[in-house]
Amino acid sequence: MGRIRQFIREELSGWKPWEIIWLFSACALITGLSVYWHDSPMGIISATTGVACVVCTGKGKLSAYIFGAVNVVLYAVISFRAKYYGEVMLNALYYFPMEFYGFYVWNQHMNRETHEVEKNRMTKAGRGKLVFATAAGTVIYGFLLKALGGSLPFVDSLSTVASVVAMVISVKMYMEQWIIWIAVDVVTVVMWAAAFVNGNESMATLLMWVVYLGNAVIMYFKWAKEAEPDAL
Repeated sequence: MGRIRQFIREELSGWKPWEIIWLFSACALITGLSVYWHDSPMGIISATTGVACVVCTGKGKLSAYIFGAVNVVLYAVISFRAKYYGEVMLNALYYFPMEFYGFYVWNQHMNRETHEVEKNRMTKAGRGKLVFATAAGTVIYGFLLKALGGSLPFVDSLSTVASVVAMVISVKMYMEQWIIWIAVDVVTVVMWAAAFVNGNESMATLLMWVVYLGNAVIMYFKWAKEAEPDAL
């Protein structure tokens, strides 16, 4: 119990007033609007924990991975119902185990004064490899999803592949993750907007991704200011 209390104290420490306001207002907004739109309890919980996850990720807090584990399980189920199979595989087979790995890695690189994770910046060569891998993976995976009969296969593929790449560099604590997350969020907002227009009752999920997008923009500037150049 002592370690749990210590963990909670560290997670609650170091928050600036604007960060606290953003966390609570984003969660309250997504929950309130989801209830108004009569979304399912699963959709509401998935959306709220997802928002808490990305805000805590931007803050560099370990609790991001706890909220993330809950979110990815529920989101995988919601995506399956919408026939976004790329999203299903991404969350169930990749994100879920990565939540545990990310928690372990970040725990080894926490700043013991600020109780936030260390923040790094990639080299130009690293950024080039990132772009190439994302583009190649999108094309290959897009054809696979098309063969499976998925909805918007290449859009789904871009969202999935870019998310895989972003998660890897997020675990490695690179600020460039937020550039990719912005692209992922834009694409995924389009996907879920299309699903909603076509009759899928996924307003909470759509709103979740809209908040993700706003958070990614905010956290890009935060991490760009705080990140240290990569030594490699």
